[in-house]
Amino acid sequence: MGILDLVRSRNKELEFMFDFDLIQDTSKKIHMKQLAIQTCINMIGRTISQSEFYVKKDKKIVKDEMYYRLNVRPNPNMSASQFWQTVVHKLIYDNECLIIQSDTEDLLIVDSFTRVEYALVNDSFKDVTIKDYTFSRTFQMNDVIYLEYSNKKLSTLFDGLYSDYGELFGRIIEFQNRKNQIRGLVDVEAITDKSEKGQEKLQNYINKIYNAFTYKSVAIVPQQKGFKLEEMKNTTQLQSVDEVAKVIDGFLDQVAKALGIPVSLLHGDMADVEKPTRNYMTFCIDPFLKKIRDELNGKMIDKKEYLAGMKMETKRVSYSNMFDVATAVDKLRASGTFNGNELREALGEERVENDPMLDKYVITKNYQESSEALKGGEKNEA
Repeated sequence: MGILDLVRSRNKELEFMFDFDLIQDTSKKIHMKQLAIQTCINMIGRTISQSEFYVKKDKKIVKDEMYYRLNVRPNPNMSASQFWQTVVHKLIYDNECLIIQSDTEDLLIVDSFTRVEYALVNDSFKDVTIKDYTFSRTFQMNDVIYLEYSNKKLSTLFDGLYSDYGELFGRIIEFQNRKNQIRGLVDVEAITDKSEKGQEKLQNYINKIYNAFTYKSVAIVPQQKGFKLEEMKNTTQLQSVDEVAKVIDGFLDQVAKALGIPVSLLHGDMADVEKPTRNYMTFCIDPFLKKIRDELNGKMIDKKEYLAGMKMETKRVSYSNMFDVATAVDKLRASGTFNGNELREALGEERVENDPMLDKYVITKNYQESSEALKGGEKNEA
């Protein structure tokens, strides 16, 4: 046998060895990016889904078909809470959300569409698809509810953050997965059968050994002729599990800041929860509701009615109940600054029209001008 034949024979043995699945990857990919984004979006969606949408005319709530659609059942397949959570999810994740109204006045969230933009006339929407149905008609801008998040770089920001955090996160997970990992070398003599049947037989044997070491607390493997298994000691310096949590929290905090969610509120910190909640409602939830309210006012109420006082309002969920602010309400009422119905509206309650006392401004304290207070008491005449 010449040297070339020896090299060819050796190469065949190497190819034979590479065919076996001797190195098995048991790591599981953790989608940190999706976890962080979904956590923040779901939090905003759950908050907005608890809001009430209504039209107010002459200081009274108009409870008509649209009120029912916006607050109870937008369409036969979705409840109001599910509907608004889906709207918020598409608005943040896709940067836009298109809602159309069917011939039966159902509100439907569009899955995909093509927007045709114009400079001086209404934009149009074609190829409007909901689930597996595509409308043949073209929808005009004034016939639909179109919401845009106005932050097209948000997805780019998430991708950029994840490219940095993801690499670090993957490396830490890799170190964690190597903890107590069984490592070994398998020596197989060249006389082993190289046929397909022989390879399959040897591969099955290797798999049985691996499974025995993986799933059994006590594993005894018989030695076979021409087959030698040698275990290697693991001397890798392992990272703490806390390092994994720190990387996840770091990425989650960046996503929360981009969406205006206080970090302490997201992590469930109980210390001084009122201030973060107030900031969350003011700087995160209220802008979303304002965006929705403006679109509904522009599409459902014409200019003449709006200028006459008819408008769409939203009542968001309150982080405090009326009993928490009872003292402040009493002070406002007692000082004559607000009447009863104005305070009821501020608390999110409806006006009471059949009680004229609630429309009056009253003073129940002994308020007086400063000049009167300086006159002193009554003079006693002799």
